[in-house]
Amino acid sequence: MTPRDLLLTLAVVAVWGANFVAISWGVDEVAPLLMTGVRYLLAAVPAVFFIRRPKVRLRLAVAYGLAIGVAQFGLLFTAIKLGMPAGLASLVMQLQAFFTIALAAAFLGERPHRFQVLGGLVAIGGIAAIGLERLDGAAFIPLLLTILAALAWGIGNVLTKRAGRIDMFAFVVWTALVPPLPMLGLSLVFEGPGAIPAALAHITWLGGGSLLFIAYISTLFGYGVWSGLLSRYPANLVVPFTLLVPVFGMAASAMLLGESISPFEIAGSLLVFLGLAVNVFGRNFWTVTARLVGQTADRR
Repeated sequence: MTPRDLLLTLAVVAVWGANFVAISWGVDEVAPLLMTGVRYLLAAVPAVFFIRRPKVRLRLAVAYGLAIGVAQFGLLFTAIKLGMPAGLASLVMQLQAFFTIALAAAFLGERPHRFQVLGGLVAIGGIAAIGLERLDGAAFIPLLLTILAALAWGIGNVLTKRAGRIDMFAFVVWTALVPPLPMLGLSLVFEGPGAIPAALAHITWLGGGSLLFIAYISTLFGYGVWSGLLSRYPANLVVPFTLLVPVFGMAASAMLLGESISPFEIAGSLLVFLGLAVNVFGRNFWTVTARLVGQTADRR
């Protein structure tokens, strides 16, 4: 990977980590379901007038838009609004990797290898540790919504696999046309007709800037650069960098939101991160770990 592309890769994962802080700022001023719909409207228009529609079946494109735009981000934005810490959400959302593996096995016939199964079990243990800290209803519901959002992301990943080799950036832009109307309807039902006037009356430069960041920087820049990287390099070289998303997310949340997590949540987060590392690196994870342990022992 060239130095330029390495910097671009790090920029994308940093943006995706900081995105959770932007979500937290945004839902403080705009109702979460309404904000989800507006985010996708901004991502789609005017970009669809300049980008050629990808060659993909309409049914699949609509299903992807519903899974990612309506379910994943509708649930995630609501979870953060209800009190899910942004940094912790950035980590829990990485469960999408294991949901994707399970769904691909069930619907695409892809058999997971033993390291993916082991990584998934370790990560589930981490989520259980986090859940122990949040068993009371007020704290557990946002965690559950975040897990469901990760499941929706996994569904979206499987739908993307079914789409085959397509222009992913164009796919993201055109499927962004799907969520605005459903999210507006859900907002009217659950947030009431006053959500729009309230947002217009109370939104500040911070909330507005967060919405623009989520729509243009995180969505269009992030996915645009990421799809370009995947087209130039093997997936097994690029994808492991997503492990840095929760690192940036938790660091940004600590610095900008003053978030801290409990010892149980720290232990659970480490287990989730370990599970992700085992899943991504497989056999190489144990080789690298053994080498590091050996080097540490030699220094002593």
